[in-house]
Amino acid sequence: MDTKRIQSGRAIGLHVSISGRLKDSVERAKSVGCVKTFQIFTCSPRRWNAAPLLDEEVEEFLQGVKTNDYNVFCHMPYLPNLCSPDTKFYDQSVSVLTREIKRCNALEIRNLVLHTGSHLGTSVSDGHERFVRACKKSIKDTADVNVRLLIENSAGVKNSVGSRFEDIRSILEKIGVPERTGVCFDTCHAFASGYDLRSPKTVKQIAVEFDKIIGIENLKLIHLNDSKGELGGSRDRHENIGEGRIGANGLKAVLLLDEFSQVPVILETPIEHEGDDKRNLAAAKSLMGMAPC
Repeated sequence: MDTKRIQSGRAIGLHVSISGRLKDSVERAKSVGCVKTFQIFTCSPRRWNAAPLLDEEVEEFLQGVKTNDYNVFCHMPYLPNLCSPDTKFYDQSVSVLTREIKRCNALEIRNLVLHTGSHLGTSVSDGHERFVRACKKSIKDTADVNVRLLIENSAGVKNSVGSRFEDIRSILEKIGVPERTGVCFDTCHAFASGYDLRSPKTVKQIAVEFDKIIGIENLKLIHLNDSKGELGGSRDRHENIGEGRIGANGLKAVLLLDEFSQVPVILETPIEHEGDDKRNLAAAKSLMGMAPC
């Protein structure tokens, strides 16, 4: 495999803001150097309600995406918890999932990333059951659309669901609709839950394990984030590329691994100072041998 050629055309980008108008996210993606891909929320991630998508706004966004040849990913808002044992909260969370699938479809976004959530002290098995039920209902209620749900591995924090590959495999199997599901692999979350990504050797071992348990064909997106926390520390704290506990050597191994070479990459690194997003994306590109812009 010509890794150098593949990396030069690799889809790599950032999560960008939709502040203003949706179309502005495309310009932001261009300005920071996103290549072929970027990620957005369709609405405020910290509110339950979402303003309707206006036809003109959708058309502007679609034109910008097509003109610049972007494959856009979407992330679920933060408030929903698809594992919640609280019936009212759970039903509201499922409603938001269904709504976001429909909004993605209107925007021709084919992949929606979602967190598995917290079982809030009930049990992992109960959390799994509620999460699976939520996904199955939303998929059934949007049977006429083509949007894939990407299950993101969690960091292993208390009461969380989906930090181990076996958990994710079980979820995918129980949902049972492979054409509408897939996996988003977050490097910070994996490291926090005990997967050692600090060297080419361990990265290769983890890729082999992922393929054996989940299947590499189910990997649709990589969230490339360094980690503020220690290996197995269960801390969901993202760090700048090469400045965390995973480090540049490990993240480079993730980016250059043959098994991951066709998978789009999105950064969700901290923005504490102006230009941090562009700087982190340039750092990731440098690890792959790509030009920064």
